[in-house]
Amino acid sequence: MHPGQIEVSEITGYWNFLLSIDWRDPWLIGLILLHLLTTTTALISRSHNNIQVVLFLLLLSAVYFSESINEYAARNWSSFSRQQYFDSNGLFISTVFSIPILLNCMLIIGTWLYNSTQLMVVLKTAQIKERVRQQHRNPPDAQRLKAE
Repeated sequence: MHPGQIEVSEITGYWNFLLSIDWRDPWLIGLILLHLLTTTTALISRSHNNIQVVLFLLLLSAVYFSESINEYAARNWSSFSRQQYFDSNGLFISTVFSIPILLNCMLIIGTWLYNSTQLMVVLKTAQIKERVRQQHRNPPDAQRLKAE
């Protein structure tokens, strides 16, 4: 066991688990930067639905395959990491990989919901303006006189 590494049985809470991770490990820094890049891409592409759909599907696919990624990483951890983090329960990969991805997915869905409400406001405003135009063109009194 490496210095500073703790046994799974010694972890008494989630906060202790987070403190036991060596966040200076280069691959973890790269993963954090990837998550930040993903968040930035999701924010920048707010008005580009096609980009967001592709990003959303890629992110959900990554979460779907996280169990396979965890198994692969557990077998080959020594080639890229200083410590073996990849437990069979998937706590580590869920914490550093899946949760940030799902938060980005929630951000994208929130953007879609916001854009949908804005579109509904624009549509309803256009409908009201059209109704007012129609009333100005054909006042109700003129329509009644024509009917009589």
